[in-house]
Amino acid sequence: MVGSNFGIIYHNSSTAGGGNQGNHGQSLGAGAIGGGDRERTTPASHLSDFMSQLEDYTPLIPDAVTSHYLNMGGFQADDKRIVRLISLAAQKYMSDIIDDALQHSKARTHMQTTNTPGGSKAKDRKFTLTMEDLQPALADYGINVRKMDYSQ
Repeated sequence: MVGSNFGIIYHNSSTAGGGNQGNHGQSLGAGAIGGGDRERTTPASHLSDFMSQLEDYTPLIPDAVTSHYLNMGGFQADDKRIVRLISLAAQKYMSDIIDDALQHSKARTHMQTTNTPGGSKAKDRKFTLTMEDLQPALADYGINVRKMDYSQ
């Protein structure tokens, strides 16, 4: 499956009809300048190289954990590169959420220090991930998180 086009659409420069293509014909990189077969192999070779690099890469989420949750969802993946690709996507997703929560925390602490007279403005401040910061970050991604009602 490595080397197939994976749904990538290639535009041949000879069928474009006209010399003025704008930036569209140049968007494929250096392979688009030469035209012909090189245009078709360059993006596929980049994808092939990326998939081969996944064999040596170890994501933060172990393969066994990703495989377990994929199996719970009804997806059986025999190729470890697919499992690592999904692990990498999950790692990126979690990293984006945590980064947004950090930005919320920085904004919240900045507002607290500006409201207090003589607030400390230490550069080496350590931040703690709290639900107060995580809730708006998750809400940006469409995930609603609420505290449990303890009055039941």
